[in-house]
Amino acid sequence: MQCFKRNQQYGRLYVLRLSVAPLCWTLFTLSSGVALMPYTFITLPSPVGKLKLVANGSRLAAILWENDKPNRVRLGPMSEAPGNPVLQNTARQLDEYFSGTRVRFDLELDFAGTSFQRQVWAALLTIPFGETRTYSQIAEQIGNPTAVRAVGAANGRNPISIVAPCHRVIGASGKLTGFAGGLEAKERLLTLEGGQWSPIGKTGELF
Repeated sequence: MQCFKRNQQYGRLYVLRLSVAPLCWTLFTLSSGVALMPYTFITLPSPVGKLKLVANGSRLAAILWENDKPNRVRLGPMSEAPGNPVLQNTARQLDEYFSGTRVRFDLELDFAGTSFQRQVWAALLTIPFGETRTYSQIAEQIGNPTAVRAVGAANGRNPISIVAPCHRVIGASGKLTGFAGGLEAKERLLTLEGGQWSPIGKTGELF
């Protein structure tokens, strides 16, 4: 027995197959004819609160904040998997980052978003540890200098926080701007990395 449901926003086809056990369903996401594994997660305590690490098969799909808005990052159903090697590796690298012994992450990532969003998230990965960029600089980097506000919106939807360092994007004045994990967490991450930003006033214009 199986049923089909299309997600209009992402254009993916979800196939739900009923297993032998009653009321037990497994979700397979089909994209371009390729079956993907169901999402799995673990929770990691950290200096910036509990982080929810989410994997899609062999790739890291999300790092969510303790008080993340429910619809900020849209993922499919997931199950807890404490022994998942991808998540354990991610947790280890994050622990090293917070302890000051890691400045780069070595993880396979699975970004789910629009083409524009993926461009912005790819640009985030190029910002070195200890440096910051403005929203205008990111817009210029992706070849769309007038899309500063759209860059800000995509930055806010970044599913893989910390690893894709959206916290390294600041206002043109050098002040901190909105952040899914909260401005206190953003400040703490930038302080850990020794990044340059203005501590006087934590909000400012994007331009």
